[in-house]
Amino acid sequence: MLTAISGEDAPPIRAVARDVRISPFHFIRQFEALFGTTPHQFRIGSRLDAAKLLLAAGTMTVTEVCMQVGFSSLGTFSDLFARRVGEAPSRYRRRLRAMPASFPGCFGLMGGLPADAFRNFREARAR
Repeated sequence: MLTAISGEDAPPIRAVARDVRISPFHFIRQFEALFGTTPHQFRIGSRLDAAKLLLAAGTMTVTEVCMQVGFSSLGTFSDLFARRVGEAPSRYRRRLRAMPASFPGCFGLMGGLPADAFRNFREARAR
């Protein structure tokens, strides 16, 4: 499984390609063929996913989140976040903070599941 690497932990493409003994260009092509995105775009997506979690926690400012996930420019971070998520980071945080705290997020996600995704207790015991 591919895991998110952001900030200082991310090895350069050249080093990864060298480790697997292929050219950096071939590595990028193979990565994109396998995962449907380039390593650079994957890294940006991973950083934005981490930013969404930090913003939802509400304990850091947008600037602190920006720096924490590996962006050095607040403007670039805000622009990318807005384009990919559909709203500015500060608006995203305000919207999530306005949600009732007593309603677990996992129940909200269940609304998008198909009806046959749920089993009753008899079906669960039979397996």
